[in-house]
Amino acid sequence: MRIAMMGTGTFAEPTFEALIGAFGTDVVGLVTQPERDTGSKRGSTRQTGKGMANIAHSTACRVAQPESINTPEGLEQLRAMQPDLLVVAAYGQILSREVLTVPTRGTINVHASLLPKYRGAAPVAYAILGGEAQTGVTIIKVTPGLDSGDMILQEALDILPGDTTGSLEARLSTLGARMAVEAARKYAAGGAVEGVKQDPARVTKAPKIKKEFGLIDWTRPADYIARFVRAMQPWPTAYTFLHRPGKEPMRVIMSKAGGFHPAARALEDEVGELLDLVGGGIGVRCGPATLHDIIEILELQPAGKKKMTAEEFLRGYPIVEGMRFGPEVLA
Repeated sequence: MRIAMMGTGTFAEPTFEALIGAFGTDVVGLVTQPERDTGSKRGSTRQTGKGMANIAHSTACRVAQPESINTPEGLEQLRAMQPDLLVVAAYGQILSREVLTVPTRGTINVHASLLPKYRGAAPVAYAILGGEAQTGVTIIKVTPGLDSGDMILQEALDILPGDTTGSLEARLSTLGARMAVEAARKYAAGGAVEGVKQDPARVTKAPKIKKEFGLIDWTRPADYIARFVRAMQPWPTAYTFLHRPGKEPMRVIMSKAGGFHPAARALEDEVGELLDLVGGGIGVRCGPATLHDIIEILELQPAGKKKMTAEEFLRGYPIVEGMRFGPEVLA
C-alpha cells in the first residue's frame, strides 16, 4: 500500500517518522507547507521542530510544498505520488473534494481532541481553556466537512495541572503517531475499514487562534485566567498592559499565574488593579463583580525585558496606588 503524508510542524513530525518506521519505502510522498521565516515570526509552533521536509529528505519519498494543495499544481503533485492512503496531521488547509478523490483507499486525519468535541484548528488550546480533565486523539476519515468524518480510533490522555498548549500537544503528538500507524495497518490489511459516526449534539468548536486573542480579559474569573495563560503558550502568549500614573502603558506577557485569593477590598478595587499579597507576591483583581477574585501572578515579562518572577518584577515596578493591568486603552 502506497502512503502519502500531509502535515506541518511539531505535531505532525512524530506521525511522519512513525509511518516511515512502520512502512518504510511504502511511504511514497510528503505534502507540507512551504518554508517560512521562523516559527515565532510565523506565529505557530507548526513551523518549528526538525522540519517535515528534512525528515523526508532522509528517505526516497517525493516532497511537495505547494502554497495550496487545492490548486491544479497542488493536485498534480499529489497525483504524481499515486497514494492509496493519505494520512493528514496538522496540515493547516481544508482539503477540497478533488484532493480527497486522489488516494484510492481514502484519507484519514490525526486530530488532537476527543471528537466531536473541539473541531477546528486549535483543539488543544480550547481543551485547556474549557477546563477539561482529559483530551486525546481521534483518527477520523476525512470528509468535506470540518473534522466531521467517522471515527476509526480514539484514545484519551489526562491534562496535567501545569500543561500548556505546547507541552500537551507534544504528548498528544506521540499518542497520535502510534494511533496513525495502527489505523494505517487496518487499511494495509485490505477490506473495508469501519468507523463510528460522531454525535452532532456533542459538537463543540475550536476555531483558529489569532495573535490578538492573547489579550487578557481581567473581568473573567481567576481560574479561567490561569487556564488562559497556559492555553496561550507557546503562542500567541497571554498579555496585558501595565498602567502606571503618569506613564505610558507598557505591554507585559504573562507566563505563569495561579493561586486564587479572596479579595479583602473587592468592592473598592478596579478590575485589573495590582495588589500586594502577603509574602510579597503580585495579586490582580479579576472576575465579575459578583466574584471579586484575586489571582496571583507568578511569572511575567515586561516589554523589552527578560522573563522574571513576581519578586523580580516588583523590584523594578513597585506597586503604587492606581497601578493596574488592562487593555492598552482603558475604558
